[in-house]
Amino acid sequence: MKKYIFNKILLSGILAFSLFSCDNGDKVIEEAVSAPIVTDLSSQTLVLDSNFPSNPALTLSWKSAGYSAPTEVKYEVEISSKQTFENPYTLTSLAQSIRYVTFTTKELNESAKKIGLVPYEVQSMYFRVKSYLGDNRLLLQTSNISKLTITPYQASPTYDYVDYYLIGDATAAGWDNSASNDNLYPLQKTAGNNKKYTYTGFFKVGGFKMIQVKGSWDLQYGLGSASGNGGTLDTSGGSGNIPVNSEGYYKLEVDTSNLTYTFTKLSNPVTTYNNISIIGNGGNWNTDIQLIKSGFDPHVWTKTLTISSGEIKFRANNSWDVSWGTSSEFFGTATIGGANIPVNDEWNYSVYFNDFTGVYSIIPVK
Repeated sequence: MKKYIFNKILLSGILAFSLFSCDNGDKVIEEAVSAPIVTDLSSQTLVLDSNFPSNPALTLSWKSAGYSAPTEVKYEVEISSKQTFENPYTLTSLAQSIRYVTFTTKELNESAKKIGLVPYEVQSMYFRVKSYLGDNRLLLQTSNISKLTITPYQASPTYDYVDYYLIGDATAAGWDNSASNDNLYPLQKTAGNNKKYTYTGFFKVGGFKMIQVKGSWDLQYGLGSASGNGGTLDTSGGSGNIPVNSEGYYKLEVDTSNLTYTFTKLSNPVTTYNNISIIGNGGNWNTDIQLIKSGFDPHVWTKTLTISSGEIKFRANNSWDVSWGTSSEFFGTATIGGANIPVNDEWNYSVYFNDFTGVYSIIPVK
């Protein structure tokens, strides 16, 4: 009796091809048949308006890519400032054979900056769509190219960092996670490693967690288990509070990759200052912009303000006797008498400075 054998081969969890064999060894293999075709840009010319960042600005649609057997097709939309696509930027990725996508004014404007377009000038943005199967991008096909004439406005600084903020009754923020809570202090990022963070400062008796987005509990880091002066972290909504059993100054170290933390008690800072300011904004090295001293930790200073492109420093008591700086944009550890801090883009920033450690964060408000 003739036997038939049917084998399914899964590549990266997606059916990239199927194989059916009989006694004579016949095979049917998935093949690319036709590339996607970009059939419509909802507009050929756009002047983006910064007053309406959330408005739909452009819808892109395309004909489905052809493959020799029915299967889920994945797509990604690429843009470039050049028709030859030497340095493409992936604007979005789509699964489940979806063949259209709508971008808001803000999304298009931010992407225009990423491909080198300058604000308030008429320029060209080129689109194309790629199709493929599975996580390994099998049978990749590329569509034709469509052109959009676009005039962007001033985009926010390119800030490719993830921030985490302290929250809890042991911290300045309390348990108020609202976006308007200026007492949500960020952990310090580690240069070259976006998974390790630190925070040095005052904690009261109580507990705390960390959240990624102000105003949201969707991603939070809380206590998994405690051990000595540290332990493991849990990202579920049911995570515990990291305990603080005695008030004082601590150094918190967090590894979001391994989900571990350490929490080490420190001696109290000795030096205090009456005021801390920013100097140099807009090239003005004669006028201090005063930061706001924390009512919770007198060594933490904050302010949200517009900073012009150029260089700045922090200084104490409106004097050059004690000033801090270093040549690192967005975040770093400033040293007394150090270099000027670069600011490449004029923008509205939330500034955090710790005079105990010299640590600062200059985070674009988006």
